[in-house]
Amino acid sequence: MQIVVDLNRCQAYAQCVFLAPEVFELHGEETLMFMPTVPDDQQERARRAAAACPVQAILTGEQAGPGEW
Repeated sequence: MQIVVDLNRCQAYAQCVFLAPEVFELHGEETLMFMPTVPDDQQERARRAAAACPVQAILTGEQAGPGEW
């Protein structure tokens, strides 16, 4: 599964980091790092993290295809 994060939209609320720490990581107070290709064992966590994002900055799976942003 692929994910894309709109870093311009991201407000660093870090809900994704709490729900999928193997996929998302906050560096400093505002810099989000993420794994664009999610391992099979982390896909459900990544989906939950995307759904929990208060500003809907995360797209997963087919939504994350080229040209979405």
